[in-house]
Amino acid sequence: MSRAKHRLPDRAAVLALVDARGQIAVRATPNASANAVALPAEGAARVLSIRTTITPEDGKANDAILGLLAEALGCPKSALTLVRGATARDKVVQVAR
Repeated sequence: MSRAKHRLPDRAAVLALVDARGQIAVRATPNASANAVALPAEGAARVLSIRTTITPEDGKANDAILGLLAEALGCPKSALTLVRGATARDKVVQVAR
């Protein structure tokens, strides 16, 4: 029995959350039961929710979050830069265009 892939939303819906400056707001949840990327609820703040199974030690969770975001955006991880929130749950990521 194979393991299920990450739950990812539609790429266009994730790209729609990137603002005019090329930044996207992310709410991180480390130590989750499964890796997942979820769009905000309709009418809620434009913040992408990313859950990762990785523990927040030595930046490992941030790396995992950037990896999941890159997968959801369909871009390489090197195109993403953590701008704000390295030690917080609320983060801002710069997306290179």
